[in-house]
Amino acid sequence: MLAGKYIGLRAIEKMDLSYLLSWRNNPELRQFFREYRELNEDNQIQWYEKFVLNDVNTRMFAIIMLETNELIGACGLCYIDWINRNADFSIYIGKDGLYIDDIYTVDAARTMEKYAFEELNLHRLWAEVYSIDEKKIDFFNKLGFKKEGKFRETHWTGGQWVDSLYYGKVRGDS
Repeated sequence: MLAGKYIGLRAIEKMDLSYLLSWRNNPELRQFFREYRELNEDNQIQWYEKFVLNDVNTRMFAIIMLETNELIGACGLCYIDWINRNADFSIYIGKDGLYIDDIYTVDAARTMEKYAFEELNLHRLWAEVYSIDEKKIDFFNKLGFKKEGKFRETHWTGGQWVDSLYYGKVRGDS
């Protein structure tokens, strides 16, 4: 387990899947995810088996409270490019629909950044954020990620097209 100040990052277990599924299907959260449909248990199990257990280019973690071991969210490094040493940075707190906050999400992100840069020797982390996702935009700005670009009208949600904003951070950025 990787430990931060308030949270721990541990391997995702089968017992976590029902919680993750309910969070991924929450319409208030799903509008900010790449999910375009309601997922079922089979979808969740396929994701777990394909990406969590067997994809060398993915590192997913359960976010737990250190004091209680309670599962509160998930984060990960996806689409890892081992040659160019970069990865997509994914994170959310699903418990109580919190999504992004200034304590647990930041602690989990800092813990995962340290793992990415120091243990995996990655050089760059990046994230795609939809333009309607103000919490995550503020979050990545606070973490020192730089807005690197925008793809217009890439995601249909809530009856409208929204832009994809791309944020990046290289090792050594503050």
